[in-house]
Amino acid sequence: MSKEAWAFISGGLVYIVFAFIFAGQFIYLKYIKRPVNIYQAQEGEEWSDLVTPEGKIIGRAPRSAVHGNPQLLHPVVHIHVFNKNGQLYLQRRSNSKEVQPGKWDTSVGGHILSGEDIQTALKREAKEELGIKKDNFQPLYRYVFKNDFESELVSTFRINYNGPFTINRDEIAYGRFWSMSEIERNLDKNIFTPNFVQEFQMLKKIKLAKK
Repeated sequence: MSKEAWAFISGGLVYIVFAFIFAGQFIYLKYIKRPVNIYQAQEGEEWSDLVTPEGKIIGRAPRSAVHGNPQLLHPVVHIHVFNKNGQLYLQRRSNSKEVQPGKWDTSVGGHILSGEDIQTALKREAKEELGIKKDNFQPLYRYVFKNDFESELVSTFRINYNGPFTINRDEIAYGRFWSMSEIERNLDKNIFTPNFVQEFQMLKKIKLAKK
């Protein structure tokens, strides 16, 4: 080969090859392999704060990010609704729910919105799910619940309320009051959410401690 050809190969061609490599990487990263951005929400999507197990806020992310990523711990509220006979109201989750469809679950449960305080979240969720407008919630306990889908910092409360209920059909198929013994007899029949099964054990400890 001529000296001019060798000069082109060892000089200009090298730069052309590198240019194609860099251009290919740029196109791949920008248009093909787009990294997931937890701070990018869909239009109208709810946002949650990200917290430590102690409840310290360390960031925020949309619902679509915290659902599906167990690394993103976010705060939620649960409410146990008891009637005058000591029975516990349970909701049967809608079959269209993303998580545990068709299972019996805690009376009320939902995300605390980013920037929202717990009392506001309690009143909002109680009204949205069951039409409860009272606000005499009594604190019970707080704990971290984790599964392969998400991680939640759960603040649990109770309220004494006999009804009536206005059920949110988008969230709940129907609901009813259960005696504690009836729940106990059905715990191993796979009709309750795993989270409720865990909470029921906590509730039993509280009731035993009061005796």
